[in-house]
Amino acid sequence: MIAKRFFLLFLITLSLLIQASSVKNVKQSLQKNHKIVIDAGHGGHDPGAIGKNSKEKDITLAIAIKLGEKIKQAYKNVEVIYTRKNDVFVELYKRAKIANENQAELFISIHCNSSKNLLAYGTESWVMGLHKSEENLAVAKKENSAILLEDDYLSKYDGFDPNSPEANAIFSLYQNAYLEQSLIFASLIQKHFRTSLKRCDRGIKQAGFLVLYRTTMPGVLIETGFISNPDEEKYLSSEKGQNNIATAICNAFIEYWANINGINPEDNDIADKFNFIEEIVDKDTTSNKNNTTDVNNIKNNTDIITFKVQFATSSTKKSLNSPEFKDLENVSVYFHQGIYKYTVGDLNNLEDAINLQKEMINKGYKDAFVVAFKNNERISPSEAVKLLKKD
Repeated sequence: MIAKRFFLLFLITLSLLIQASSVKNVKQSLQKNHKIVIDAGHGGHDPGAIGKNSKEKDITLAIAIKLGEKIKQAYKNVEVIYTRKNDVFVELYKRAKIANENQAELFISIHCNSSKNLLAYGTESWVMGLHKSEENLAVAKKENSAILLEDDYLSKYDGFDPNSPEANAIFSLYQNAYLEQSLIFASLIQKHFRTSLKRCDRGIKQAGFLVLYRTTMPGVLIETGFISNPDEEKYLSSEKGQNNIATAICNAFIEYWANINGINPEDNDIADKFNFIEEIVDKDTTSNKNNTTDVNNIKNNTDIITFKVQFATSSTKKSLNSPEFKDLENVSVYFHQGIYKYTVGDLNNLEDAINLQKEMINKGYKDAFVVAFKNNERISPSEAVKLLKKD
Protein backbone atom coordinates (compact mmCIF):
# COMPACT_ATOMS: atom_id res chain seq x y z
CA MET A 1 0.00 0.00 0.00
CA ILE A 2 2.82 2.41 0.92
CA ALA A 3 4.64 1.59 -2.32
CA LYS A 4 1.48 2.34 -4.30
CA ARG A 5 1.11 5.70 -2.55
CA PHE A 6 4.71 6.65 -3.33
CA PHE A 7 4.22 5.57 -6.94
CA LEU A 8 1.04 7.65 -7.21
CA LEU A 9 2.82 10.66 -5.73
CA PHE A 10 5.67 10.15 -8.20
CA LEU A 11 3.23 10.08 -11.13
CA ILE A 12 1.50 13.24 -9.89
CA THR A 13 4.81 15.08 -9.47
CA LEU A 14 6.04 13.91 -12.87
CA SER A 15 2.80 15.02 -14.51
CA LEU A 16 3.04 18.48 -12.95
CA LEU A 17 6.67 18.88 -13.99
CA ILE A 18 5.89 17.78 -17.54
CA GLN A 19 3.02 20.26 -17.80
CA ALA A 20 5.11 23.14 -16.44
CA SER A 21 8.21 22.43 -18.52
CA SER A 22 6.21 21.66 -21.65
CA VAL A 23 4.54 25.08 -21.74
CA LYS A 24 7.85 26.84 -21.00
CA ASN A 25 9.77 24.93 -23.64
CA VAL A 26 7.13 25.46 -26.33
CA LYS A 27 7.12 29.22 -25.75
CA GLN A 28 10.92 29.37 -25.86
CA SER A 29 11.08 27.39 -29.11
CA LEU A 30 8.23 29.14 -30.92
CA GLN A 31 10.43 30.18 -33.84
CA LYS A 32 12.09 26.79 -34.21
CA ASN A 33 10.97 24.03 -36.51
CA HIS A 34 8.17 21.83 -35.19
CA LYS A 35 6.80 18.46 -36.22
CA ILE A 36 3.32 17.00 -36.11
CA VAL A 37 2.11 13.61 -37.30
CA ILE A 38 -1.10 13.02 -39.26
CA ASP A 39 -2.34 9.45 -39.23
CA ALA A 40 -4.80 8.23 -41.89
CA GLY A 41 -6.63 5.37 -40.18
CA HIS A 42 -6.52 1.81 -41.57
CA GLY A 43 -5.12 1.07 -45.07
CA GLY A 44 -4.01 -1.81 -47.27
CA HIS A 45 -5.74 -5.08 -46.34
CA ASP A 46 -7.47 -3.27 -43.46
CA PRO A 47 -10.29 -1.28 -45.11
CA GLY A 48 -11.75 -0.03 -41.82
CA ALA A 49 -15.47 0.67 -41.90
CA ILE A 50 -17.16 -0.05 -45.22
CA GLY A 51 -20.01 2.04 -46.59
CA LYS A 52 -22.27 1.37 -49.53
CA ASN A 53 -19.93 3.03 -52.03
CA SER A 54 -16.72 3.76 -50.14
CA LYS A 55 -14.16 2.52 -47.63
CA GLU A 56 -12.90 4.26 -44.52
CA LYS A 57 -9.23 3.80 -45.50
CA ASP A 58 -9.71 5.86 -48.70
CA ILE A 59 -11.62 8.69 -47.04
CA THR A 60 -9.19 9.04 -44.15
CA LEU A 61 -6.20 9.15 -46.51
CA ALA A 62 -7.78 11.88 -48.64
CA ILE A 63 -8.61 14.02 -45.60
CA ALA A 64 -5.18 13.45 -44.03
CA ILE A 65 -3.32 14.61 -47.16
CA LYS A 66 -5.55 17.69 -47.50
CA LEU A 67 -5.12 18.53 -43.82
CA GLY A 68 -1.34 18.25 -44.03
CA GLU A 69 -1.16 20.58 -47.02
CA LYS A 70 -3.30 23.20 -45.28
CA ILE A 71 -1.21 23.11 -42.10
CA LYS A 72 2.00 23.46 -44.13
CA GLN A 73 0.50 26.47 -45.89
CA ALA A 74 -0.44 28.06 -42.56
CA TYR A 75 2.90 27.43 -40.81
CA LYS A 76 6.15 27.26 -42.76
CA ASN A 77 8.06 26.08 -39.65
CA VAL A 78 5.73 23.12 -38.96
CA GLU A 79 6.81 19.91 -40.65
CA VAL A 80 3.96 17.49 -41.37
CA ILE A 81 4.77 13.78 -41.18
CA TYR A 82 2.29 11.17 -42.42
CA THR A 83 2.04 7.64 -41.10
CA ARG A 84 1.01 6.67 -44.63
CA LYS A 85 0.61 8.58 -47.89
CA ASN A 86 -0.84 5.75 -49.95
CA ASP A 87 -2.96 2.61 -49.58
CA VAL A 88 -0.68 0.51 -47.38
CA PHE A 89 -1.21 -1.31 -44.08
CA VAL A 90 0.71 0.23 -41.17
CA GLU A 91 0.63 -1.53 -37.80
CA LEU A 92 -0.70 0.55 -34.92
CA TYR A 93 2.56 0.39 -32.99
CA LYS A 94 4.48 1.65 -36.03
CA ARG A 95 2.18 4.66 -36.32
CA ALA A 96 3.04 5.65 -32.76
CA LYS A 97 6.71 4.83 -33.36
CA ILE A 98 6.80 7.24 -36.31
CA ALA A 99 5.52 10.03 -34.07
CA ASN A 100 7.86 9.22 -31.18
CA GLU A 101 11.01 8.83 -33.26
CA ASN A 102 10.36 12.17 -34.96
CA GLN A 103 9.72 13.83 -31.58
CA ALA A 104 6.42 15.18 -32.86
CA GLU A 105 4.48 17.65 -30.73
CA LEU A 106 1.01 16.53 -31.79
CA PHE A 107 -0.59 13.35 -33.16
CA ILE A 108 -3.77 13.59 -35.27
CA SER A 109 -5.49 10.35 -36.27
CA ILE A 110 -8.28 10.54 -38.88
CA HIS A 111 -11.11 7.98 -38.90
CA CYS A 112 -14.71 7.42 -40.00
CA ASN A 113 -17.39 6.02 -37.75
CA SER A 114 -19.87 3.22 -38.42
CA SER A 115 -23.03 1.92 -36.77
CA LYS A 116 -25.70 -0.72 -37.27
CA ASN A 117 -28.12 2.17 -36.91
CA LEU A 118 -28.02 3.68 -40.40
CA LEU A 119 -29.47 6.93 -39.03
CA ALA A 120 -26.52 7.56 -36.69
CA TYR A 121 -24.59 10.68 -37.70
CA GLY A 122 -22.22 13.35 -36.42
CA THR A 123 -18.61 13.86 -35.42
CA GLU A 124 -16.64 12.81 -32.33
CA SER A 125 -13.14 13.50 -31.06
CA TRP A 126 -11.45 10.95 -28.83
CA VAL A 127 -8.51 11.34 -26.46
CA MET A 128 -6.66 8.77 -24.40
CA GLY A 129 -8.25 8.07 -21.04
CA LEU A 130 -10.32 5.75 -18.93
CA HIS A 131 -13.52 4.47 -20.47
CA LYS A 132 -16.52 6.49 -19.39
CA SER A 133 -19.19 4.08 -20.60
CA GLU A 134 -19.74 0.73 -22.26
CA GLU A 135 -20.32 2.62 -25.52
CA ASN A 136 -16.85 4.18 -25.29
CA LEU A 137 -15.32 0.77 -24.66
CA ALA A 138 -17.07 -0.69 -27.69
CA VAL A 139 -15.61 2.01 -29.94
CA ALA A 140 -12.11 1.41 -28.55
CA LYS A 141 -12.46 -2.35 -29.13
CA LYS A 142 -13.52 -1.77 -32.72
CA GLU A 143 -10.54 0.47 -33.53
CA ASN A 144 -8.04 -1.63 -31.53
CA SER A 145 -9.14 -4.84 -33.24
CA ALA A 146 -6.96 -3.80 -36.19
CA ILE A 147 -4.00 -5.31 -34.31
CA LEU A 148 -5.46 -8.76 -34.92
CA LEU A 149 -4.46 -8.29 -38.57
CA GLU A 150 -0.81 -7.85 -37.56
CA ASP A 151 1.74 -10.65 -37.33
CA ASP A 152 2.81 -11.63 -33.82
CA TYR A 153 0.60 -8.96 -32.25
CA LEU A 154 0.76 -10.51 -28.76
CA SER A 155 4.48 -9.85 -28.39
CA LYS A 156 4.30 -6.41 -30.02
CA TYR A 157 1.62 -5.21 -27.62
CA ASP A 158 2.82 -6.95 -24.46
CA GLY A 159 0.05 -9.55 -24.54
CA PHE A 160 -2.64 -6.90 -25.00
CA ASP A 161 -6.10 -8.33 -25.67
CA PRO A 162 -8.23 -5.75 -27.56
CA ASN A 163 -11.35 -7.31 -26.05
CA SER A 164 -10.18 -6.87 -22.46
CA PRO A 165 -11.59 -3.82 -20.60
CA GLU A 166 -8.92 -4.26 -17.90
CA ALA A 167 -6.09 -3.91 -20.44
CA ASN A 168 -7.71 -0.87 -22.02
CA ALA A 169 -8.02 0.81 -18.61
CA ILE A 170 -4.39 0.15 -17.67
CA PHE A 171 -2.97 1.54 -20.89
CA SER A 172 -5.02 4.73 -20.58
CA LEU A 173 -2.66 5.87 -17.80
CA TYR A 174 0.14 6.40 -20.31
CA GLN A 175 -1.46 9.53 -21.72
CA ASN A 176 -2.35 11.33 -18.48
CA ALA A 177 0.59 13.72 -18.79
CA TYR A 178 -0.75 15.02 -22.12
CA LEU A 179 -4.46 14.66 -21.46
CA GLU A 180 -5.26 18.33 -20.95
CA GLN A 181 -3.61 19.51 -24.17
CA SER A 182 -5.34 16.69 -26.04
CA LEU A 183 -8.69 17.81 -24.61
CA ILE A 184 -8.03 21.42 -25.64
CA PHE A 185 -7.32 20.40 -29.23
CA ALA A 186 -10.31 18.03 -29.29
CA SER A 187 -12.64 20.78 -28.06
CA LEU A 188 -11.44 23.15 -30.80
CA ILE A 189 -11.96 20.47 -33.45
CA GLN A 190 -15.52 19.90 -32.31
CA LYS A 191 -16.11 23.65 -32.14
CA HIS A 192 -15.14 24.14 -35.78
CA PHE A 193 -17.12 21.11 -36.91
CA ARG A 194 -20.13 22.49 -35.06
CA THR A 195 -19.90 26.20 -35.92
CA SER A 196 -18.23 26.23 -39.33
CA LEU A 197 -19.59 23.04 -40.90
CA LYS A 198 -22.87 22.84 -38.95
CA ARG A 199 -22.11 19.19 -38.24
CA CYS A 200 -23.73 17.33 -35.36
CA ASP A 201 -21.39 17.50 -32.34
CA ARG A 202 -21.39 14.13 -30.56
CA GLY A 203 -18.83 15.42 -28.10
CA ILE A 204 -15.36 14.68 -26.78
CA LYS A 205 -14.81 11.20 -25.40
CA GLN A 206 -12.06 9.16 -23.83
CA ALA A 207 -11.01 5.59 -24.52
CA GLY A 208 -7.94 3.36 -24.62
CA PHE A 209 -6.93 3.54 -28.27
CA LEU A 210 -3.65 1.74 -28.88
CA VAL A 211 -2.65 4.22 -31.57
CA LEU A 212 -2.81 6.96 -28.92
CA TYR A 213 -1.47 5.19 -25.85
CA ARG A 214 2.01 4.60 -27.27
CA THR A 215 2.52 8.19 -28.40
CA THR A 216 4.51 10.48 -26.08
CA MET A 217 2.68 13.67 -27.00
CA PRO A 218 -0.85 15.10 -27.06
CA GLY A 219 -3.04 13.21 -29.50
CA VAL A 220 -6.60 13.13 -30.81
CA LEU A 221 -8.47 10.48 -32.80
CA ILE A 222 -11.15 12.14 -34.94
CA GLU A 223 -14.28 10.31 -36.09
CA THR A 224 -15.20 12.57 -39.02
CA GLY A 225 -18.67 11.10 -39.57
CA PHE A 226 -20.63 7.89 -40.10
CA ILE A 227 -19.82 6.07 -43.31
CA SER A 228 -22.79 3.82 -42.53
CA ASN A 229 -25.18 6.77 -42.94
CA PRO A 230 -25.91 7.26 -46.69
CA ASP A 231 -26.02 11.05 -46.43
CA GLU A 232 -22.83 11.30 -44.41
CA GLU A 233 -21.08 8.77 -46.65
CA LYS A 234 -21.88 10.96 -49.65
CA TYR A 235 -20.47 14.00 -47.84
CA LEU A 236 -17.36 12.18 -46.59
CA SER A 237 -16.65 10.79 -50.05
CA SER A 238 -16.99 14.12 -51.83
CA GLU A 239 -14.08 16.42 -52.64
CA LYS A 240 -15.91 19.34 -51.07
CA GLY A 241 -16.74 17.44 -47.91
CA GLN A 242 -13.19 16.20 -47.46
CA ASN A 243 -11.81 19.68 -48.08
CA ASN A 244 -14.18 21.24 -45.56
CA ILE A 245 -13.37 18.65 -42.91
CA ALA A 246 -9.63 19.15 -43.45
CA THR A 247 -10.09 22.92 -43.28
CA ALA A 248 -12.08 22.75 -40.04
CA ILE A 249 -9.40 20.59 -38.41
CA CYS A 250 -6.69 22.93 -39.70
CA ASN A 251 -8.49 25.94 -38.25
CA ALA A 252 -8.74 24.10 -34.93
CA PHE A 253 -4.99 23.45 -35.14
CA ILE A 254 -4.30 27.14 -35.77
CA GLU A 255 -6.24 28.08 -32.63
CA TYR A 256 -4.61 25.28 -30.65
CA TRP A 257 -1.11 26.29 -31.79
CA ALA A 258 -1.80 29.88 -30.77
CA ASN A 259 -3.22 28.83 -27.40
CA ILE A 260 -0.37 26.57 -26.31
CA ASN A 261 2.15 29.21 -27.36
CA GLY A 262 0.35 31.98 -25.48
CA ILE A 263 -0.61 33.89 -28.63
CA ASN A 264 -3.84 35.71 -29.34
CA PRO A 265 -5.02 34.52 -32.80
CA GLU A 266 -5.76 38.18 -33.62
CA ASP A 267 -2.08 39.05 -33.10
CA ASN A 268 0.98 38.28 -35.25
CA ASP A 269 -1.26 37.83 -38.33
CA ILE A 270 -2.46 34.47 -36.94
CA ALA A 271 -6.00 35.31 -38.04
CA ASP A 272 -4.81 35.50 -41.64
CA LYS A 273 -3.83 31.84 -41.49
CA PHE A 274 -7.41 30.59 -41.17
CA ASN A 275 -8.55 28.65 -44.23
CA PHE A 276 -11.77 29.31 -46.11
CA ILE A 277 -14.58 26.75 -45.88
CA GLU A 278 -16.71 26.39 -48.99
CA GLU A 279 -20.23 27.85 -48.88
CA ILE A 280 -20.45 27.99 -45.11
CA VAL A 281 -22.20 30.79 -43.24
CA ASP A 282 -21.13 31.96 -39.75
CA LYS A 283 -17.56 30.78 -40.12
CA ASP A 284 -16.12 31.09 -36.63
CA THR A 285 -12.54 32.32 -36.40
CA THR A 286 -12.97 34.18 -33.14
CA SER A 287 -10.25 34.02 -30.56
CA ASN A 288 -10.41 32.23 -27.25
CA LYS A 289 -8.05 34.25 -25.11
CA ASN A 290 -5.37 32.30 -23.32
CA ASN A 291 -6.48 33.31 -19.86
CA THR A 292 -8.70 32.17 -17.02
CA THR A 293 -12.20 33.64 -16.63
CA ASP A 294 -15.59 32.82 -15.20
CA VAL A 295 -14.37 31.29 -11.94
CA ASN A 296 -17.06 31.00 -9.27
CA ASN A 297 -16.67 32.84 -5.97
CA ILE A 298 -13.98 35.20 -7.26
CA LYS A 299 -12.00 36.85 -4.49
CA ASN A 300 -10.93 40.47 -4.67
CA ASN A 301 -7.72 40.08 -2.69
CA THR A 302 -4.39 40.34 -4.48
CA ASP A 303 -1.70 37.69 -4.73
CA ILE A 304 -3.91 34.85 -3.53
CA ILE A 305 -2.52 31.42 -4.36
CA THR A 306 -5.04 28.59 -4.44
CA PHE A 307 -5.07 24.96 -5.53
CA LYS A 308 -8.01 23.06 -6.98
CA VAL A 309 -8.55 19.61 -8.45
CA GLN A 310 -9.74 19.55 -12.04
CA PHE A 311 -11.92 16.53 -12.82
CA ALA A 312 -13.88 17.30 -15.98
CA THR A 313 -13.94 19.45 -19.12
CA SER A 314 -16.61 20.37 -21.64
CA SER A 315 -16.80 22.28 -24.91
CA THR A 316 -20.12 23.76 -23.70
CA LYS A 317 -20.87 25.23 -20.29
CA LYS A 318 -22.76 23.01 -17.84
CA SER A 319 -24.81 24.15 -14.88
CA LEU A 320 -23.12 23.62 -11.53
CA ASN A 321 -26.50 22.27 -10.36
CA SER A 322 -26.27 19.50 -12.93
CA PRO A 323 -27.09 16.03 -11.54
CA GLU A 324 -23.62 14.80 -12.46
CA PHE A 325 -22.16 17.15 -9.82
CA LYS A 326 -24.68 16.36 -7.07
CA ASP A 327 -22.28 14.24 -4.97
CA LEU A 328 -19.46 16.79 -5.12
CA GLU A 329 -18.77 19.79 -2.91
CA ASN A 330 -17.41 23.21 -3.84
CA VAL A 331 -17.63 22.66 -7.59
CA SER A 332 -16.54 25.60 -9.75
CA VAL A 333 -15.93 26.21 -13.45
CA TYR A 334 -13.42 28.32 -15.31
CA PHE A 335 -12.94 28.99 -19.01
CA HIS A 336 -9.37 28.38 -20.18
CA GLN A 337 -7.79 27.86 -23.60
CA GLY A 338 -11.12 27.44 -25.33
CA ILE A 339 -12.71 24.92 -22.97
CA TYR A 340 -14.82 24.89 -19.78
CA LYS A 341 -13.00 23.17 -16.93
CA TYR A 342 -14.61 21.93 -13.70
CA THR A 343 -12.86 21.79 -10.36
CA VAL A 344 -13.45 20.98 -6.70
CA GLY A 345 -11.73 22.46 -3.69
CA ASP A 346 -10.22 25.85 -2.93
CA LEU A 347 -7.07 25.07 -0.98
CA ASN A 348 -4.00 27.05 0.00
CA ASN A 349 -1.36 24.31 -0.11
CA LEU A 350 -0.32 21.58 -2.55
CA GLU A 351 -0.37 18.74 -0.02
CA ASP A 352 -4.09 19.20 0.70
CA ALA A 353 -4.76 19.43 -3.02
CA ILE A 354 -2.96 16.13 -3.68
CA ASN A 355 -5.03 14.49 -0.92
CA LEU A 356 -8.19 15.86 -2.53
CA GLN A 357 -7.02 14.51 -5.87
CA LYS A 358 -6.70 11.05 -4.32
CA GLU A 359 -10.26 11.34 -2.99
CA MET A 360 -11.55 12.27 -6.44
CA ILE A 361 -9.69 9.36 -8.02
CA ASN A 362 -11.28 7.02 -5.46
CA LYS A 363 -14.69 8.43 -6.41
CA GLY A 364 -14.11 7.37 -10.00
CA TYR A 365 -12.57 10.51 -11.51
CA LYS A 366 -9.41 8.68 -12.58
CA ASP A 367 -8.06 11.58 -14.66
CA ALA A 368 -8.36 14.21 -11.90
CA PHE A 369 -5.29 16.38 -11.41
CA VAL A 370 -4.16 19.44 -9.44
CA VAL A 371 -4.33 22.94 -10.92
CA ALA A 372 -3.19 26.21 -9.34
CA PHE A 373 -4.28 29.84 -9.53
CA LYS A 374 -2.78 33.21 -8.70
CA ASN A 375 -5.52 35.80 -8.20
CA ASN A 376 -7.84 33.47 -10.12
CA GLU A 377 -5.43 33.29 -13.06
CA ARG A 378 -4.29 29.78 -14.00
CA ILE A 379 -0.60 29.10 -13.31
CA SER A 380 1.44 25.92 -13.02
CA PRO A 381 1.45 24.17 -9.60
CA SER A 382 5.25 24.38 -9.50
CA GLU A 383 5.08 28.17 -9.94
CA ALA A 384 2.44 28.38 -7.20
CA VAL A 385 4.68 26.48 -4.78
CA LYS A 386 7.58 28.83 -5.54
CA LEU A 387 5.39 31.87 -4.90
CA LEU A 388 4.21 30.45 -1.58
CA LYS A 389 7.79 29.81 -0.49
CA LYS A 390 8.67 33.44 -1.22
CA ASP A 391 5.92 34.55 1.14
